[in-house]
This record gives sequence, C-alpha cells and structure tokens, in this order.
Amino acid sequence: MSAPGSLKVWPFWASLIGGALHALSLSPWCAQMGHLAPPLLQTLALLILLASLARQSGPRGAALACWVYGTVWLLGATGWMFVSLHDFGGLPAWMAVVAVALLCAALSLYLAWAGWAWGRWRTGVIGVDAGLFGALWLLAELARALVFTGFPWGASGYGLLDTPLRHFAPWLGVYGMGWVWATLCAWVLWSANAARERRLSRWAPLGLVVVLTTVGAWWSGVSYTREVGQPLRVTLLQGNVPQDEKFSPERQVEMLVWHARQLLAARGDLVVAPETAIPLLPSQLPEAYWSQIQSAFERDGRHALIGVPLGDFTVGYTNSVAGLSSDTARLPGQMYRYDKHHLVPFGEFIPTGFRWFVRMMNIPLGDFSRGPLAAPSFEVKGQRVAPNICYEDLFGEEIAARFVQADRAPTILANVSNLAWFGESVAIHQHLQIARLRSLEFQLPTIRATNTGATVVINHQGEVTAALASNMRGSLQADVQGMSGVTPYAWWAGRWGLWPLIGLGLLWVGASAIWGRRRAEGAGI
Repeated sequence: MSAPGSLKVWPFWASLIGGALHALSLSPWCAQMGHLAPPLLQTLALLILLASLARQSGPRGAALACWVYGTVWLLGATGWMFVSLHDFGGLPAWMAVVAVALLCAALSLYLAWAGWAWGRWRTGVIGVDAGLFGALWLLAELARALVFTGFPWGASGYGLLDTPLRHFAPWLGVYGMGWVWATLCAWVLWSANAARERRLSRWAPLGLVVVLTTVGAWWSGVSYTREVGQPLRVTLLQGNVPQDEKFSPERQVEMLVWHARQLLAARGDLVVAPETAIPLLPSQLPEAYWSQIQSAFERDGRHALIGVPLGDFTVGYTNSVAGLSSDTARLPGQMYRYDKHHLVPFGEFIPTGFRWFVRMMNIPLGDFSRGPLAAPSFEVKGQRVAPNICYEDLFGEEIAARFVQADRAPTILANVSNLAWFGESVAIHQHLQIARLRSLEFQLPTIRATNTGATVVINHQGEVTAALASNMRGSLQADVQGMSGVTPYAWWAGRWGLWPLIGLGLLWVGASAIWGRRRAEGAGI
C-alpha cells in the first residue's frame, strides 16, 4: 500500500502517455486516418488519465497526474509556438524551448487544480464523482480560456467535431461539449469497473450513453438559422508569403503587386484578402496604390475585405480589415473598418513588465490598439459579413456579442489569418478545427482567407465545402449561402459571456463537496 496522497509510478507514466495521445488526436496525421480517429484517440487518452486518477489515494497524486497530462498535451498541441519565437522572433533555440515549456506547464496548473479538487472532494459514488470530474474539467478549461486574456488553443471540444457531441455546440459551445464528454468518459469507465466487480449492473455504463445519444440525435434535427437572401460569389486570396520575407522591401513590392492584381481582377460579390495582406500603413504605401484599389470598388456590386494595419505611429495603429464598396466610396472618410479586439500578448500588445522581452524579438508592429467588442458587420448584397482576425476566432463568446441584436446579427462569419508565423506546423489544421466549431456554435457559414492556409469555405453545419491547398499561392472561388438566426449559445454567451458555464461548474463542484462531506460525517469518517 502506498502512503496517502502519494503518486504511484505507473500512473505517472500513464499520464505522460495519455497527454501525448491527446496532443496527437489534434494533429492532421490523426485526421488522415478518418473522421473517427481524432475523437477515439482523444477519448482513449482521457480514459488513461481517469484510470490513473482512480488509483490515486489522495489529492496530491491526482493533481500531479493531471499536471503531467496537461503539460504534455499542451506541449504537443502548441509546440508550434517555438517556430514564431525562434525562427521569426529571434530568440535563441534554448530560450524558445524553455519559454514554450514553461507556458505549457503554467497553463496546466488549472488542470492540476482540477485533479487536486477531485481527489479532495470525491465521494465514492460513481455518478457524483463522474459529474464532479466533468465540472472540474470544465472549470479548468474555462480558466485557461479566460485568465490573463486567455489561451484556449487545443480545448478538448475541438477533438469532438465529428462525433454526435457536435450537436451540443449550438447550445453549450466548445467548452460545454468538453464538459459533457469528460463526464461521460468518467461515468463509463468507473461504472464499467464497478460492473466488473459486481458492485453495479453491467448495463449501467450504457445508461448515460443511451440518454445522451438520444438527446444528441434530437438536437441534431433542430435548426436555429435559416437561409436568407441570395448566395454570395466570393473570392478568397492566399498569398503564401513566408514570414521571414514578409517585411523585406523586395518581397513587399511583390506582395503588393500580386494582391492588387488579384483584388482588381476578382469578379463576383466579395473578394477577401488575408490578415496584413497589405503589410504597410496606408501612409507608407506607394503613391496612388490605395486610391486605385478604392476606385475599383466604386462600381455597384463589388465589395472587398482587405487585411491592412491602419492608423499612424503618433496616435497608434490597429490590426484591421478595411471594407471597400460603392457605399463606402460615396462616403468620404467613412470606409468600413474592423479593428481587432482580442490581441495576442507579445505579438500585438506588450503586457506590463515585459517590454524587455519584446525588445529581444524581431517582430514589427508589436503594440496595437484594440477595437470594439461588438463591431458592426460589413453589408454585402443583403448579407451581413462579420470579420474577425486570426486568433480572435478562438473566442466564440466574444463573437457572440454581435448577436445580441438579432436584426443586426451576422449572416456570414469571415476570418482573415496569417499562420506563416508558425511555418508548416499543425497550427493550420488546428485553426481549421476552430473555425469549423465556430460555424457549429452559430449555425452560420464561415469564409477564411489566409496567407498560407487553410483558405476554405465552411457551411453552417461545420463542413468544409471548398478549400485551397495550404502553402501555395492562389485564389478560391465559391458560393456562400448566408443564414439568419440566433442559436441558444449565441443568445446566452452574447449577453453573459462564459459566466453561465462557470456558474454551473461551480454549483456542481460545491454541491458535490458538501454532499461528500455530509456523507463522510454520517459514516463517521
């Protein structure tokens, strides 16, 4: 017998393996094995962790098991940060490795807390303990999504895109999907163990599965959005400019020429150029360059969304999307603009006390101003196109703020990105998963114009309907049908953010802790 609270050796290695499998489930190599491979591998990873927790005799061991699992999971899922820090940021390799490892270890402290709390408050009753684990898992993911501006990349719900749990997205969002999944896995594993030991009916592990499958099947037929207007013919540009060449004068000229030609030649209703497709402030552009592009969209029926920094070095600048159309041409000085609201620490704003770190890195335009949260949409032939920029589409609760006024809610989401910062890494695949999940949450189509990929069209059911191969230069033409309506998730998240989920998680944890303590007191423990 081990001492109370100790960590057995085999659960440590099990947590290590489980975390690695969880990271692998978020990779494109796993996706190539079929739609079911990612969720099955991710579920196997969590079952390994749950088996480890069941063998822990106290909260310290459970905390360490979860921390190891979480650290390995995040290292595998977000290791691409090394590329931006070392290859483009100029940090020495050893410092970039240490920075990524420390960040992942720190972010895993939330999951470590969840393990400690589960070890401290578990009751020995399978249903209660499974619910407690699911609620703590939810709170850990929410903490990672919110604290210090949040870094929710790789959340467990993204691995469930092609499972019946996807139908919970319009109700509960990505974190709610992870909550249901974690609770279900805990219930099935621990009740199966109890059934094997004849402490529970052998049919008990299937009970919750049947209930949730039935609910999911019913929800799958519920649609909160409907087709509105006529489909738009869109052109999505992908410049494929290497990040280490993007700010060199020679490559800037080439990029400006290519994007201008594509913008001027594009036909249809809307052309979209990626984040910082034009990498210079308008005042830095060659004479007449911007006015020539503006004049091309003065004709009725033509619209463009172009990624470009706006402002100046005196009053500040923004990472923006400029909208051009005949309407904006008739209103001098009233060009549509969307300014990025959720900025990336270090890349787009400098946290207090870290200016010394930024000075070590070779990243231009590192301190942007923020735009408004609930920004207006860009009107295109009766469709309301809502831009967001790169990292912002991780934060569905912030996009939901645009749905509070139903009559002004977006009908199409548009993401412009530049993932060249991360090379040919898994980030492209993972960002596509994120975009698909946003379409599921809001039951709206998403169009994505990116520098290196994934440039795609996603329908309101989260399915990719048109795609351009990554890491190549080109354009993608497709038709996109706008959808009008507000999902339950958009309704509550737009008004209260993630607080309803936080409240539900805390309520379940508190009730479990109180019930477990009273049960222990009643048993004289």
